[in-house]
Amino acid sequence: MDGHMSNIPFTGGVWSATPTPLNAARRLDAASIGRLVEHHLKLGVTGVMLGGTCGEGPWLRADDKETLTRTAVAASAGRLRVALQVTDNSAGRVLANIEQAAAWGAEIAVVDAPWFFLNGTPERKLAHYREIARHSVLPMGLYDRGKHSPHALPEAMLPELLTEPNIVMVKDSSQTDSRRDLYVAAMKARPGLVVLDGDEFNCVGYLQAGYSGLLLGGGIFNGAIANRLIAAVRAGNLAEAERLQARMNDLMLRVYGGAKIECWLTGLKELLVQMGIFSTNVNTLDYPLTDTCRAQIRAAVDGSDGLGYREDLFGT
Repeated sequence: MDGHMSNIPFTGGVWSATPTPLNAARRLDAASIGRLVEHHLKLGVTGVMLGGTCGEGPWLRADDKETLTRTAVAASAGRLRVALQVTDNSAGRVLANIEQAAAWGAEIAVVDAPWFFLNGTPERKLAHYREIARHSVLPMGLYDRGKHSPHALPEAMLPELLTEPNIVMVKDSSQTDSRRDLYVAAMKARPGLVVLDGDEFNCVGYLQAGYSGLLLGGGIFNGAIANRLIAAVRAGNLAEAERLQARMNDLMLRVYGGAKIECWLTGLKELLVQMGIFSTNVNTLDYPLTDTCRAQIRAAVDGSDGLGYREDLFGT
């Protein structure tokens, strides 16, 4: 470790599965990382997950991922929790990735289902995660995409896996009520387990069920609204929580390109360019940017939409 371990408690709140700034050559734009960190702090974000899907981790060069992690850890200087996605196709490869993550200063290693997995019996899937949890040099976060992953751990195996003490965090993006119920039960059995909802369009029900907080791909711009949403649920003001969810959804659809999410990552990065955080909207996945999406982003940033999104975006 390099001495930048977070000095804040390991809690829920709003976490950000942050996008990664790239330059025109599709390499890491390290100069933008300091601005990325400071903006998350301004919005009241608890922690960032680097190298996730929104962060283009599966497509980043290894040296760019290292620089991303080291630079973010240094810029945070203990003010944000820093997790890194370390998913790979075997437990051995994941454990090697975790050793690198630890050397770079990450605090939590987040593990999704393997990208490619043969002989994927339920027992072998459980063994994959268990080996990682028991031998990882970092605390482990479980990223559960459920039905959205071809190699997800079956529900019947989750309770057994969640007894592993080194699994300290879960990002639940499964959008499945039965899996949600299993995570709530695990939290009751292990009070220190942090379970975060990853479905940013549907946060209220998970928070009502008892989830610790939210881990959002849009956390870098909707974090302030999300924090108010959590507070409303905790206060029992569900009408206000639903109003804030609708507001957050509307803002996300403006940024992501409407109901079809056709501009997703490019729209998100274009927003950050217009906010002065990123230098380009370049991404490895080449999402389009429609004129409508660009205009709606501009209106939100400069306040001309009349909806007050500028204050939400800048945390003012």
